[in-house]
Amino acid sequence: MSIKLGVPSKGRLMEKTFDWFGARGVQLSRTGSDREYAGAVEGVEGVELVLLSAGEIPRELAAGRIHLGVTGTDLVREKLGQWEQQVAELALLGFGHADLIIAVPGCWADVDTLDDLDAAASAFREAHGFRMRIATKYHRLVREFLRDNGVADYQLVDSQGATEGTIKNMTAEGVADITSTGDTLRANHLKILSDALVLKSQATLFKSRKAAMTDEERATMKALLRTLELDG
Repeated sequence: MSIKLGVPSKGRLMEKTFDWFGARGVQLSRTGSDREYAGAVEGVEGVELVLLSAGEIPRELAAGRIHLGVTGTDLVREKLGQWEQQVAELALLGFGHADLIIAVPGCWADVDTLDDLDAAASAFREAHGFRMRIATKYHRLVREFLRDNGVADYQLVDSQGATEGTIKNMTAEGVADITSTGDTLRANHLKILSDALVLKSQATLFKSRKAAMTDEERATMKALLRTLELDG
């Protein structure tokens, strides 16, 4: 039996995660080819590395199939209802920073705040006979944020591809998306509303509250967290 640690399977998130653990005495490595999702852990006995997409990790934690996982704050809060009951946040890792924001066309001169957006949404529905569309992959987070800020008369539409392109393609009037620099938004002639920061996200180490553990696995978990200098 072993403690299963879920880590993003490719790209900078994987590399930065490997670096973060390595700097704390736990060496993670990918074994085999890039097409194989196998890995190794050195530094603590009884830990198994599971390579997954960042989007899969929240659900695997909630299902108790992995004990620990590294993924974005945004993905955990979007994919898991009442997330605090399913996972515990152990450490912010200091990379993978991105903001979930709401943006509208730059030519909307009178829309700079959420209050402006609410007024524009009402006017849009009156003029067009249907609700203003906001394209996003983050339905739960955006719906809760807009509700808490009193914005009505909108509908969320799913964006499967590049969210920023939905306005140009006339499938949405606004977007809610993750951005790190805002460059892509500006390139698509979009502006971020001044008070529409939905969530600041970064790569985070989470612990499953649902994963069963034997006494041996609890001892392994304690040893791993002690090596990482974390409270569990």
